[in-house]
Amino acid sequence: MPVIALEEVSKLYGFGDATTVALDEITLNIEPGEFVAVMGPSGSGKSTLMNIIGLLDRPTHGIYELNGRSVSRLRPNQSAKARRDTIGFVFQSFNLLPRLNVLENVALPLAYKGMLHSRRLKRAADMLERVGLGDREYFMPRQLSGGQAQRVAIARALVNNPHILIADEPTGNLDSAASRLVMELLSDIHKSGTTILMVTHNPELTRYATRVVFMHDGSIVADEQSEIGDIPKLARKTHYSIPKTTEEDDLAGVSALMQAIPEKDEAQKKAVKKKKPKAKIFRPRATKRGKR
Repeated sequence: MPVIALEEVSKLYGFGDATTVALDEITLNIEPGEFVAVMGPSGSGKSTLMNIIGLLDRPTHGIYELNGRSVSRLRPNQSAKARRDTIGFVFQSFNLLPRLNVLENVALPLAYKGMLHSRRLKRAADMLERVGLGDREYFMPRQLSGGQAQRVAIARALVNNPHILIADEPTGNLDSAASRLVMELLSDIHKSGTTILMVTHNPELTRYATRVVFMHDGSIVADEQSEIGDIPKLARKTHYSIPKTTEEDDLAGVSALMQAIPEKDEAQKKAVKKKKPKAKIFRPRATKRGKR
C-alpha cells in the first residue's frame, strides 16, 4: 500500500478571473522507502505539492491519502498530530531558532509531545551524534557553518522518528563540500527505511534518488525510476542543456574588455582635441616715447 496516494489533486488560489492553478490534477503514488526527487522550473508547483503532502495545506480538489487514511477527514488537531508524528521537514533556510542552542533546537519538537525535559535532551543529544555534531550541542546557530546548521535541521526533523522526510532544496544555501555531506546523510537516512521526498534544481543530486518526478505548470510531465548513483536521462538532458561558461569564454570576455578600454581612451583623446581653444586676453602694445 502506498504511504502517499494523490488522486487528481488540484490547488487553486484566488477567485474568478484572478484564479491561479498551482496544481492541476496531480496523481502520484509513493511507496514506503522510496527516495523521490522532485524537479522543475520555478513556479512549477513543487513547493505547493510538498506543502500538501506535508499537511501544511489542503488541496482544493482531489483525494489525498496518507498511510491509507483520507486527509480530508482529519480535523485540524488530528492533522497537526499526524504531521508531528509522521513527517519531518528540512528547509533551505534551516529555520533554527537563534536564541536556542543546538541541543535545544533539536529537542524542541519533543516538547510538543509532552516528553520530560531530561528525556528529550537525551534523545536530541543522540540524534546530534548521529549527524556528526555531538561536539556542537551548546553552540548557538550563529556559530555554525551552513553545512552544520543544515545537519542540525535534519537532526531536528528526525528526532520524532518520522516515516517521511520532506526536504525542500536542502542544499540550496550550501557549497559543494557541505552539499555532499548533507546528501550522504540523507542517503544514510534513506537506507534506514525512511521515505524521502526532496525538491531540487540540481540534476547531480538525483544520483541519490530511486525515482525522479518532473513538474511543469502544476502538472507532472515525467516520472522516471532510477538506480542510485545514476542521473536519469531527462535530468541529464536538463543538466547539459544549461549553458555553461568555460575558460575560453572567460578569456574571450577579458579580451573583449581589454579591446574596449583603448577604444574608450581614444574617444577621450579625440574629445580633448575638439575642445575650443581658450580665448586670448588682449593687451595693447606699449608705445615708445618720442625724443624731445
